[in-house]
Amino acid sequence: MAKTPFIEDVRLKYLLKVSAIAGESRERNVALLMVIYGTGMMLTEVARLPVSAYLKGDGLLLEKSGIAAAVAYNGKERPLWWSNAKVVNAIDNYLVYRVASGQGITIRKAAYRGLDPESPLFLTGDGRSYRLMKRTTTTGAVSYLCDSLSQLFRKLHSQAGIEGASAMSGRRTFAVRLHRLGFDLRHINELLGHETLKATKRLIDADPVRLRAIVAGVI
Repeated sequence: MAKTPFIEDVRLKYLLKVSAIAGESRERNVALLMVIYGTGMMLTEVARLPVSAYLKGDGLLLEKSGIAAAVAYNGKERPLWWSNAKVVNAIDNYLVYRVASGQGITIRKAAYRGLDPESPLFLTGDGRSYRLMKRTTTTGAVSYLCDSLSQLFRKLHSQAGIEGASAMSGRRTFAVRLHRLGFDLRHINELLGHETLKATKRLIDADPVRLRAIVAGVI
């Protein structure tokens, strides 16, 4: 099976630029892209992640957080760090928009920046939770899909001229970038939540930069 495309820096910057000026809910769309490319989360995790996994009660950033077992795609808790300034800035801009639009707010304006801590961090354009669809295999294994978010990510990539890309491109790009920076598979694996190092290695294998270097030095 072909791997989802890896997105190089120039194309990613263009993707974010186009998403910031085109379409509806632009603040949310940019924040969604930054989260996927900056944390490697799965779409179902992004759809279910609550405000309380990003903010403390006093409204300050919860830099060291976690993806709870009930949210994680594989039902296993793992760490989540909000330490990337670009990702945080994009989310903060979106939350300002949410409060101004009255989406998922509470009467406790001094807590959680006036947002309901149990509401999803990301909402649809009309302020609703993203709908998840349950899927059960013939073996009885249960998984969930978020078709609306999946379609949104394909649309965002397509309008930037990046065909064939999806939210999984963000996850793979996150893994490859960490590998290029010299981080070992064990740490990358922990951030992605894979149960085996082999699964992480599959995302990183066939790094286009590595292949380009091999061809460049062949003669």
